[in-house]
Amino acid sequence: MTEIKMTSINYEDLKEFVFSSFVAMGLNKLDAEIFSDALMFSELRFLSGQGQGVQRITTYFKRIQNKEVNLNSDYEIIKESSSLALVDAKNGIGTIQASKCMDIAIQKAQNEGIGKVIIKNSTHFGSSSVHAVKAANQNCIGVVYTNAGPEMAPWGSKSGGVGTNPWGIACPTGKGFPLILDIALTTAGKGMMRWHERENKPMPKDWALTKEGYETTNPSDAMDGFLLGIGQYKGYGLSFMTDVLTGVISGGGYGLMPYSDPKRLDVSHSITAINIEWFMKIEEFYKRIDDFVNTIKNLPLRPGFDEIFVPGEIENKRVKEKMKSGIPLDDKVIDSFDQLAKDLEIKKLKRP
Repeated sequence: MTEIKMTSINYEDLKEFVFSSFVAMGLNKLDAEIFSDALMFSELRFLSGQGQGVQRITTYFKRIQNKEVNLNSDYEIIKESSSLALVDAKNGIGTIQASKCMDIAIQKAQNEGIGKVIIKNSTHFGSSSVHAVKAANQNCIGVVYTNAGPEMAPWGSKSGGVGTNPWGIACPTGKGFPLILDIALTTAGKGMMRWHERENKPMPKDWALTKEGYETTNPSDAMDGFLLGIGQYKGYGLSFMTDVLTGVISGGGYGLMPYSDPKRLDVSHSITAINIEWFMKIEEFYKRIDDFVNTIKNLPLRPGFDEIFVPGEIENKRVKEKMKSGIPLDDKVIDSFDQLAKDLEIKKLKRP
């Protein structure tokens, strides 16, 4: 097994580099702040191999250079009611558009009990939980999902037909951290497969198919194939219906359409905020949700397990550790940042 070299970077230094990079790419300061906050959120919470953190800034630089996204574009509300909105993102940066549309959903939820915004003509929006937790911070439950490029093979096919189509659900608690579920509907993504490939390590057999359609534990053999859904046909079914709830109903892309044209990714999102206080006082909700958490965590353990975790708890522990000890970054990613700094004519990322 080959060990991937990592270096721990100070949070503030990394955040400043990411923000400065986006400003140098041409984003206005508000959008650069939204975008850098989102990538830092993902970098703190998730594993490096999942690929949803700061390493994506080099990909976005290429997209911006190639004019594949509209910088600082304003979304357009096509149709609106007191609780619903249909939005055209105008091929803007999906992370920024989704964040702004969650603000709309939260405002509607505060007025009507629920707010839902469906977005079409968007691009990659990062981690779904980034947007869901924004609602949780406003005493709402956030439910966010998106379609994506057709990387998942429908059950029974060897070709891609639907996306990883991730979901994020977040709600507040009195435990000092929100409950957050953030899952793709594939067992794993190609980022984790590449990580296993670099480590010269086999992957689980239920992650992906070879291009001929066979299950494999060899990540190199699977890189030209397609991903498998969680729970076999169940993940495929959830992914299919996510396309219905985003791309089909919005008039946007679905199935094979998203990512088929690099100049117009045609991704669609669903952004929902549910106002807890429409149902009960927030104090009563905290009492009930904390009781639920305690009930689950105090259940008898299976052999080999030391603790039962609730959604978002492991990631919360990871955030605390990274804030204390530094954020481990792949040395290859840091090297790519040195080149990015040169291209953008900004200061290099400070290394320890």
